[in-house]
Amino acid sequence: MKSDIMEVIEANELLTMDGYDDCILGIGYRAGTNDQYVVYDTKKIIDKLMTQGMSWHEAVEFHEFNQACAWFGDKTPVFVDTYCK
Repeated sequence: MKSDIMEVIEANELLTMDGYDDCILGIGYRAGTNDQYVVYDTKKIIDKLMTQGMSWHEAVEFHEFNQACAWFGDKTPVFVDTYCK
């Protein structure tokens, strides 16, 4: 399945975050448009940042400031809080 998602990402030139392919949930779209974008799992991103030595608070702050608040146009990725345990 991941390879199928990566094919869609490449074919549509969607923006991704380097090193976070394992945090991708899927491809999102907007009603009434042909816009597509990569959807990431916020919890997986935070967990990944914590494995790199950040505390939970540091990881959340880093993600919110450097990733979630970034805007690169209509193909900018989005983030979903899954609240899964």
